[in-house]
Amino acid sequence: MLLDRLQERGLLFNANLKEATSEAGTFAYRGELVLKEGEVADAQGRRKPPLVLLKEAAILEKDGKISFVCGFIDALADLPLLTEVYGADCAEDLAAAIFIANIGKPMRLPLGGFDFLLMPLTQGFIWNELVEALGMEKSDFKGQSAGDKVITLADEFRKSRPKYDTVELADALTQTTQGKREMHGAV
Repeated sequence: MLLDRLQERGLLFNANLKEATSEAGTFAYRGELVLKEGEVADAQGRRKPPLVLLKEAAILEKDGKISFVCGFIDALADLPLLTEVYGADCAEDLAAAIFIANIGKPMRLPLGGFDFLLMPLTQGFIWNELVEALGMEKSDFKGQSAGDKVITLADEFRKSRPKYDTVELADALTQTTQGKREMHGAV
């Protein structure tokens, strides 16, 4: 299983969920995905914390390939890491929704042979934001296992056809903002 191999390589980080779904050959993951590993810290090969993460990621593995991915990155410039590290593990028809702090408007971006839907986000939770953007409600997930909820979200995302401009990476990088993720917590 691909997710097991990624976990053995230390690329799954702060996992909340990694389980088989009700669909044969389909597995779900929720947590963080390492895009850039930390430096080797000692002679045993242990690493420092990752330098870049796809945060709040939800991933579907279907027949040994990543078929759906959503998550958050701080900077558009880090998006190519996703295809560099995981491109060979992605299905040709990958469905990808990435929220990014430093973009000003939603866009479609072709990268590494895949079509990414990019949306700006400085506050909120990725799962909730994508559910809302797709017009879904809690009742759409009622009675489902955690893994099957990822399937439902992915299926709805595949059906959606938002009409955003397609922008090449070089052009998109010239339009970035100073946006940063706002974190709120206990005082």
